[in-house]
Amino acid sequence: MLELIVNDKPVKADKGEMLLSVLRRQGIDIPTLCHVEGLTPTGACRLCVVEVEGQSGLVPSCACQVYNGMKVKTHTNRLIEARRTLLELIMSSHPDDCLYCQRRDTCELLELASKLGIKERRYKSVRSNPSLDISSPSIVRDPSKCILCGRCVRVCEEIQGVGAIDFIGRGSDCSVGTAFNEGLNTSSCVNCGQCITACPVGALTEARHINRVLNAMSNPELTIVVQHAPAVSVTLGEMYNLPSAADVQGVMIAGLRKAGFDFVFDTGFSADLTIMEEASELVSRISNGGVLPMMTSCSPAWVKFVEQYYPEMIPSLSTCKSPMQMLGAITKSWWAEKNKLDKSKIFSVAVMPCTAKKFEASRPEMGIGIPDIDAVLTTRELYDLFNIKGVKPFELKPMNNDNPFGQRSTAGKLFGATGGVMEAAIRTAHFLITGENMKNPVITELRDMTGIKEARVKIGELEIGVAVASGLSNARKLLDEIKMGRKDIHFIEIMSCPGGCIGGGGQPYGTDFESVRNRMSLLYKIDKEETVKYSHENQSISELYRDFLGKPLSGKSHTLLHTEYMNRVVMK
Repeated sequence: MLELIVNDKPVKADKGEMLLSVLRRQGIDIPTLCHVEGLTPTGACRLCVVEVEGQSGLVPSCACQVYNGMKVKTHTNRLIEARRTLLELIMSSHPDDCLYCQRRDTCELLELASKLGIKERRYKSVRSNPSLDISSPSIVRDPSKCILCGRCVRVCEEIQGVGAIDFIGRGSDCSVGTAFNEGLNTSSCVNCGQCITACPVGALTEARHINRVLNAMSNPELTIVVQHAPAVSVTLGEMYNLPSAADVQGVMIAGLRKAGFDFVFDTGFSADLTIMEEASELVSRISNGGVLPMMTSCSPAWVKFVEQYYPEMIPSLSTCKSPMQMLGAITKSWWAEKNKLDKSKIFSVAVMPCTAKKFEASRPEMGIGIPDIDAVLTTRELYDLFNIKGVKPFELKPMNNDNPFGQRSTAGKLFGATGGVMEAAIRTAHFLITGENMKNPVITELRDMTGIKEARVKIGELEIGVAVASGLSNARKLLDEIKMGRKDIHFIEIMSCPGGCIGGGGQPYGTDFESVRNRMSLLYKIDKEETVKYSHENQSISELYRDFLGKPLSGKSHTLLHTEYMNRVVMK
């Protein structure tokens, strides 16, 4: 341990630690706009500067390693004036459209201006008016609001391993853009939305579908159905300032009905349906010499990543649609027929923690004649919709989902966390192979935030090697091992976002690892406390197969629940 003197008080620190983390651990409020926890600091914004005895210049605390005997001042007049000036210079070229900005209530730039008491403009600059990029089905890019902090660039490159955006131009012409400054739709972007959660201002936002939903609700001829993903109910409460790790499903369902949805379904139901198809596909591949390893296909950003960077491994992807698309397909087929509804008059909405789901819903493969899903709302958009409709969910009496798509197992709920799809699939694969449930359905090796996790699972006489990765840079590492000849892995689960869907690009702005861990813990708590823990024990799933689909991998299930992929090779 090292000892520092911070504002005339002794402070302990670890050798090699950055000064910013030490100061924040002491509860000292140090502003920053460029810092990304866990990544190598860049010191780009300079707002975190401090005074260090023996150094004449101001020192960026995010990029300064501590040393024994270091003496630091954090809030001298000189520092306050420097931070104010830096922030004012950033704001001098920033648009004054806060009234219309999606981030006006969560803008870090606006928050810092308030904290530092900036109430007037001292500096003026010539503002450029670059075009709004609305080419992507998932992400809207407004370069005029970019403050060049670089957080989106670093997350896209270092955490996701995609590198769809970077700094382009020089000097005063520097900006963040795509290759050749074209639209996001022609870039290598996989629509994961991690850049949105990293952006401190409104330069990156989701392509909003709220108006689609409101317009549909105004049409009396339409039946409006909505499904909610497993990660949403364990996150939404945070947007109402509830403690993290609170499951608000009951009041959320009540809020959805109050907002105007005719039927509310649980995507956990179709997660169970996905497991029935996916586990059957895995068993079939193992038994019949199919392509191994088999890789999950629930995450649309991951699927596009494979299509772009590893097209030779497309045959390894499960042909199963995602739970969202499966529920959309079943709603507009079996459910429509059962309720004597015209499927063209059903408007199907999905509430997802993911921006890439907007891209997935727009894929031409996702629907026979009409799309499986008509609109996708992120968790953030659901919060906005409630506000627009005057819905206060926590003042409502909790309600249940509509059946039969309201029933799920805890395996289906686990889909929200990294490792959850794998755990759910192994539970049902074990039953399909042995005819018996696992004595202990929990696979502890797959239950944490580690980027890559592996396990050997014994199923009868078989021993299956499984691997799980979250964050696409980790997926790249695993796939490169497979390409180099690794043969001991039979089943791979990939989730595009760190921690899984609970850390998705449609979750609350600024989601941190601690919040993701809390949401993960809550999903594990639900799995521990509820009784139906296996997808194949969901009685509504059994009814669906008995009355409509026949059996997993049947012709009808292949038509409705499975899909195909395309080669989207881009320059590596």
